[in-house]
This record gives sequence, structure tokens and C-alpha cells, in this order.
Amino acid sequence: MLAVGLADYLILLIPLLLLVMWFRGDRAQREVALRAVGVTVLALGIGQLVGMALPHPRPFMIGLGHTWLVHVPDASFPSDHATVFASVALSLLLDGAVWLAATTFLAGLAVAWARIFLGVHFPFDMLGALLVSALAVVLLTALWRRLGTQIADQAERLYRFVFARPIAAGMLRR
Repeated sequence: MLAVGLADYLILLIPLLLLVMWFRGDRAQREVALRAVGVTVLALGIGQLVGMALPHPRPFMIGLGHTWLVHVPDASFPSDHATVFASVALSLLLDGAVWLAATTFLAGLAVAWARIFLGVHFPFDMLGALLVSALAVVLLTALWRRLGTQIADQAERLYRFVFARPIAAGMLRR
């Protein structure tokens, strides 16, 4: 039950973390959260392309071991769950949020272990996720140098417009 909880539900902490950074953080923290979302989306996209180009079966698809978690029989490489954790952890690390990066990475290791233990991934799927995430960080960092300030400014304007009342009431940070 612990492995199932880790494998299926610990990932919900990622959007919660990013939302707290956005709604309770200052401008710099919002930009870090926004960049982490960008890296994650890019990494997941790259992962999907890799999975289509090099489809690798999951352990249960080749009769290896026992599957303790119901999962669709799609490509296992790279792991989407591990990609999300690695993308956010690497983004936080590169932006100087070392404690949050370490915590996110450790949570990602727990999820990776659980998904391997439950028979839906191979260890190599987790390494692939880390590599895809690192590539996404490199690619997005280059783009962010050019357009990051503009993207963050637009996101800030939208945030202040949509949440004007809670910001004015002091419920959210300006």
C-alpha cells in the first residue's frame, strides 16, 4: 500500500509546491515556479517523442515479474512521473532553491522506487527521465535568457488581473 501511495499520489505534491511558490512567493519565486513548469512541459514533450521513436515495453508487457499496479500498456521509457520530479528538482537547483530541490529529488526517488517495485517501470526508465529533464533544462534555459523576462511579466500581469480581489484583500501576495 505504501508503494501504491508513493507511485500514484506523491506526484500531487508537485503542483501544490508550484502553486504555493506562485501564490505565496515574491516575483523571483514566481519566475522560478514558472520556469519549472516550462521545463517540465518541455521534458514531458521530449519524453513522449522518445517513447514514440523508441517504444520500450513495460515489465508486465513482457511477462517479467508481477504487476501490483494497474497501468496501460504504453511505452515505459522514459518515466513520466520521474520526468516531472527531475524537471522540477533540476529547475529549483539551478535557481538556487537547494533545499526544495533536494526535497523534490528525494520524493522523486521514492516515486521511482515505488514504480519499479510495483512492476510498471525498469530502473533505466528513471535514468532516461533524468536525462530528458536535463536536456529540457538546457534547452529552456537558452530560451529563457531571451524571452524569460517577457514571459514572466505577462504571467504576472495575468495573475494580478485574475486575482486582483484576493491580492487587494491581502490573501495573496502582490
